[in-house]
Amino acid sequence: MEIIRCGTFEKASGKLHITPSAVSQRIRALEELMGQVLIIRGSPCKATRSGQELYRYAEKIELLENDFLLNQQEQHREKAVIAVNADSVDGWFLSVIETVHREHAIIIDVRVEDQDFSASLLQSGEVMAAVSADPTLLQGCKTEFLGTMRYKACASVEFYQHYFSHGVTAETLNQAPVMMFNHKDDLQNKFIRSFTSHEISPPLQFVPSTYAYLQAIVRGLGWGMLPEHLSAPLLADGSLVELAEGFPVDTPLYWHRWSLKLQLLEKLTRCVHTVAREELHQD
Repeated sequence: MEIIRCGTFEKASGKLHITPSAVSQRIRALEELMGQVLIIRGSPCKATRSGQELYRYAEKIELLENDFLLNQQEQHREKAVIAVNADSVDGWFLSVIETVHREHAIIIDVRVEDQDFSASLLQSGEVMAAVSADPTLLQGCKTEFLGTMRYKACASVEFYQHYFSHGVTAETLNQAPVMMFNHKDDLQNKFIRSFTSHEISPPLQFVPSTYAYLQAIVRGLGWGMLPEHLSAPLLADGSLVELAEGFPVDTPLYWHRWSLKLQLLEKLTRCVHTVAREELHQD
């Protein structure tokens, strides 16, 4: 088609981004397949009667293909599959989902995974981007710093008075039940190591639901680490108390994404960084 449109093999090769020799070989192979000459070589090149019939047929196929692709674009919105840790989904990342949906009509498919392990889903190809606490650069991906989520060790007033009436120490922490989100959750251990410099073995309780985890702490079933967006209002109204002020656990978060230059990923990445600058600690 491009030879007839452009008039020469050289111009057609430029449009197709191949060499004139490659264009000539393709035409020769097509003529051998059809059993007749399709192009009258000259300046400009012209189609034979059979070539004109094939050209009209190819034009119809091109129109049908364009119409099909247009319908597909109208029927199917862009979709991004992302791995995000539960605390981010329940907090700042919800603003990302809202922004990309409102401004770009992008559908988000979130796979919830612990912040220390979410990048593994990117490595396996299950997702195209991930929020992770691991800064390691993965092959074929880009890694960018987003900011820091701050966690505080919290407990109900009754729980605190029962277990820590004589102070928060390695000994009292070893006796007090600890709420864990799941078996990958290491935030509580990070706090204990930071505060006591000891390895202890307190009773552990596992509640793999953000809402239930928070309610378990509020109801005095154990102490646990809560992100600021959950702990701040409850600390302010006296529902919870902080075990040790000045000992937060800061978790840096990174945006891992495929290196492919896809408009979908570019739009999503811009939204992620915009929200992260507003809602995560940047120091």
